[in-house]
Amino acid sequence: MNFSRIILEWYELNKRLLPWRSTNDPYRIWLSEIMLQQTRVAQGIPYYLKFVEAFPKVQDLAAASEEQVLKLWQGLGYYSRARNLLATAKIITEKYEGKFPNTYKELMQLKGIGDYTASAIASICFDRPEAVVDGNVYRVLARYYGIDLPINSSEGILYFKELAKDIMDVENIRDYNQGIMEFGALQCTPKNPDCSSCPLQKSCLALATNHIDSLPVKIKKNKVRDRYFNYLVLVDENNQTLLQQRKGNGIWQNLYEFPLLETDKYIDQGEVAGNLRELVALEEPSEIYLYNESKIVHKLSHQHLHTRFWIITFESKLENGIQIAELHKYPVPVLIADFIKTFKI
Repeated sequence: MNFSRIILEWYELNKRLLPWRSTNDPYRIWLSEIMLQQTRVAQGIPYYLKFVEAFPKVQDLAAASEEQVLKLWQGLGYYSRARNLLATAKIITEKYEGKFPNTYKELMQLKGIGDYTASAIASICFDRPEAVVDGNVYRVLARYYGIDLPINSSEGILYFKELAKDIMDVENIRDYNQGIMEFGALQCTPKNPDCSSCPLQKSCLALATNHIDSLPVKIKKNKVRDRYFNYLVLVDENNQTLLQQRKGNGIWQNLYEFPLLETDKYIDQGEVAGNLRELVALEEPSEIYLYNESKIVHKLSHQHLHTRFWIITFESKLENGIQIAELHKYPVPVLIADFIKTFKI
């Protein structure tokens, strides 16, 4: 059975009409690939369309401010992707005069571009014979060839990359690479794949040995960390509040948030009041109350954020205050964006 030929035939019949499929423009392919890291296609499409509308060319993106880019990215998560997009757009514009390098090696030098993205751009845009290996490809290869090497181990990463190179269709690399990724997304799905209609079923080792559910193998992640976030939503007599920008290398770098009191467990109103003076140089508040009575647990890849929003009102005026009606203009984590949508004073 010719694996690559079957993938190509399946792709021709089943490929989705996605907005970036109608072009080989490396800027748009790059944009879509970065957005689809850690993001489902259905969620990524509206963001892709917004970015293309706001920044039709890489030079337009390079000229944008980080705040503009983060605001458009808001809700997609993994915000380092957005910051890397901007940094790479500037490099492409300044060093390469607006033209993407066309080799895997040069693409790998760009910020935020790793093996998979470099291979995808090189093959889809420039017809280079580079094998792509993403989560979908790992799953298809692990099941079809019955491979139980962990896909997130050093040995596994090298093994699957070499296997992908050995079986790729060099003459039709553009469609083949898109085809095997699409096959994993639509046919060889993570849970409950429809093996009865799969064109590879006759020679799939996982199906033959009843190991569909156990492949691919992945080393377990680190233990999830619980964090307790108490956001202090300060409100003055003029309906103004305060935002601050997150710094450092932790989550949500350079996004805005309300003053944050992080604790090692849930705290009550008295403990909020007791810690207030260390965070805000203001007179005694008129009122402190918990906005969300029901628990909010915001789940990230390695941490769960147990979050409470405390409304704290003052009769005096906040220095550098922001009108509550203007909060929507700032790039914030989706956790805070959801609060802003519902907040009424």
